Amino acid sequence: MSAIPDDYVNYKSTQEMTSDNVPKMFLHLHNTRAGVYGKICVISGQLKFYGFADRRGEVEQEIIIKAGDFAVSPPEYWHKVEFLTDNTRFRVDFYAQKDSDIVAQNSSERNK
Repeated sequence: MSAIPDDYVNYKSTQEMTSDNVPKMFLHLHNTRAGVYGKICVISGQLKFYGFADRRGEVEQEIIIKAGDFAVSPPEYWHKVEFLTDNTRFRVDFYAQKDSDIVAQNSSERNK
């Protein structure tokens, strides 16, 4: 599993998600934008993370994330998640290099 570099900071987080409010894109193949790591944090239940070598590739990793654990999706990595329990709740924390435009733009949006 990928590690988030030390000079990256959390610049944005999703709301807490359940099977009732999860955006459909999380359940289908999508990727993390360039320069951004996604940290999938499971609060309760279990979630399965699928990682793909490329957009049309085979599954190259499957990780079961239990409550209190997390998985990291590196920049531009194709992935999706699957709910394994009815009580699953999770959020995604997004990290970018602390001096990047991504962090600066999100910081200015928060201060409006």
